[in-house]
Amino acid sequence: MKRKLIAAVGVAAMMTGIAACGGDSSDNASKDPKDRTESLTVWLMVDAQSTWPELVKDVNAQFNKKYPKVKVDVQYQQWADKAKKLDTSLGGDKFPDVVELGNTETMQYILNGALAEIDPKKYDNSDTWIKGLKDTCTYEGKQFCVPYYAGARVAVYNKDMLKKGTGSDALPQTEDEMLAALDKVSAEYTKKDKRFSSLYLPGRYWYAAMSYVAGYGGSIAEYDEGAKEWKGNLSSPESQKGIEHFVNLVKKYNKADQTKDEQDHANVMANEKAALIYGNGWEAGSVVDGANNGNPKLEGKIGTAGMPGPNGKALPSFIGGSDLAVTAKSKVTDLGEEWVSLFTSEKSQEVLTAKNILPNNEKQLEPLKSKPETAAVANAVPDAWFTPIAPGWTSIEKEEVLENMLLEILKGTSVADATKKADDKVNELINK
Repeated sequence: MKRKLIAAVGVAAMMTGIAACGGDSSDNASKDPKDRTESLTVWLMVDAQSTWPELVKDVNAQFNKKYPKVKVDVQYQQWADKAKKLDTSLGGDKFPDVVELGNTETMQYILNGALAEIDPKKYDNSDTWIKGLKDTCTYEGKQFCVPYYAGARVAVYNKDMLKKGTGSDALPQTEDEMLAALDKVSAEYTKKDKRFSSLYLPGRYWYAAMSYVAGYGGSIAEYDEGAKEWKGNLSSPESQKGIEHFVNLVKKYNKADQTKDEQDHANVMANEKAALIYGNGWEAGSVVDGANNGNPKLEGKIGTAGMPGPNGKALPSFIGGSDLAVTAKSKVTDLGEEWVSLFTSEKSQEVLTAKNILPNNEKQLEPLKSKPETAAVANAVPDAWFTPIAPGWTSIEKEEVLENMLLEILKGTSVADATKKADDKVNELINK
């Protein structure tokens, strides 16, 4: 779910280590659970430590009730350096048995043989796992991780500012109405600040651009069954319409630096330089979080809603979220599977939904679609899109293709020329 955090994997070292290790010790696996004495190392991201620590504590207690002599060592990781640490550990002899992965990271580790195959039947609600998350764990019909929680992008907006355009703090439900309101907001606030953006869309924000592509029925790439390979689809008429729509919005509404990415857009809103951004649901909290460069004065003034898209429909969102996997090198894969099963059980998912975190399955997602605090993001999940589930789409280099394409168009290159060039690059990289 986090962008640009996947480090280059030392494939040779990792694969050598994996080939030499892995699997349960038959002697240990056959023991009575109360006589098992191994250790289980779990890597979770710091989100679990800060937001649902009671869930971790409860699951460990459940696990140790069955395996009282097994030591569970939960180690919390930061997104900024987790991938690098994981790559290093998998090439050595000290590695996690269970690891949390952002859903954009999983394919890389699946292809490198770093994750053990799992049986979905061992996990609660696997028949209703959110498709976008399940797809990030699946390769050639086999499953290598378990969906943990979901995320989606929504409209995050300043209620007071929006009232200047609509007289209401509710976001209009169609794009035409929303843009008409933002035009009024812009006219009001740019009187005092020429760099105020009623809609702050950074030009290199490829997640947003590809949402507009999806909104017009386009895609980054499509799989050609006849040729048995992926082919770039950015130059298709549908994709070009979406890209052109996105670029036009950037040019008209972003009055700041249009060549930036979205990494600081919540901060832009916190500084009251924007009325609306398109971001992850949790970024509404970032806007007001004083401990992380937010603005506490905006508490209660920031709303979320489904982002209106083209043709009278909601804008399709990129499916975000995290997955949990057992590493192929683990010597206690059965213990890892059981811990993950407890941590992603229906009971455990209830803890997340109570905190307005989207669960891993449609069954428990349904009530959140009508809950005011979660309706916007919950309703964006079922029809969300994802990057190509292709062996070649696993590195930062692919993101740079999309960002460079958008920058070229912003600088004057035609959409047709820029998308053709991008397709050629996608074709060169995606089938590696």
